[in-house]
Amino acid sequence: MKNATFIFCSFSLICTLILGCNPKQNNSASAGTATVAPSGGSGKLAYVNIDTLEAKYELLKTKREEFKKRQGEMENELQLSYSEMQNDANEVQKKAQANTLTQSEYEAAQKRLMQMQKSLETRKQSLTDQLMKEQDDFNKDLKTRLDAFIENYNKDKHYDFIFTYTSSGSSLLYVNKALDITKDVVDGMNASSKSDDNKKNK
Repeated sequence: MKNATFIFCSFSLICTLILGCNPKQNNSASAGTATVAPSGGSGKLAYVNIDTLEAKYELLKTKREEFKKRQGEMENELQLSYSEMQNDANEVQKKAQANTLTQSEYEAAQKRLMQMQKSLETRKQSLTDQLMKEQDDFNKDLKTRLDAFIENYNKDKHYDFIFTYTSSGSSLLYVNKALDITKDVVDGMNASSKSDDNKKNK
């Protein structure tokens, strides 16, 4: 039996989100704050570099380490159970080869080992499902946090379009660095997380 493989669904999995964007409107980037002429808007553009946000957002970094630690603990638990089952199986095999087991004892041992294996598989699935659910819940919370921050941030900035950008797999082929608001988002979300922690600790 192999160890369970737990997958952390990182924030980069939602990097294709288009935040605050009307997909029916066209846009084009130029130096400085880009302008187009959509109806009812100035056409101001900005983007968030998801690679940077993922690397510098402290809450995400902390959660990733927590999930990594949990994964290690779960894998250690499963490996210990597997080793115990394997040792039991080896003992049964030795006794069987030495003809020190009756047929009924051998059948009972086989039944016990099969039950142990079944229980181990069930535990493995349960741990995997539990961790994946927690990761999924965190990703949803992460998206909610980002959406809320961007909405609040844009009350003063008045961007019509805020895109996400990543060096791997982005739909944006070129970005003007003058339009990068990533630092504002990283600093703001880190400050917001600290504020939430302080409120919880009071």
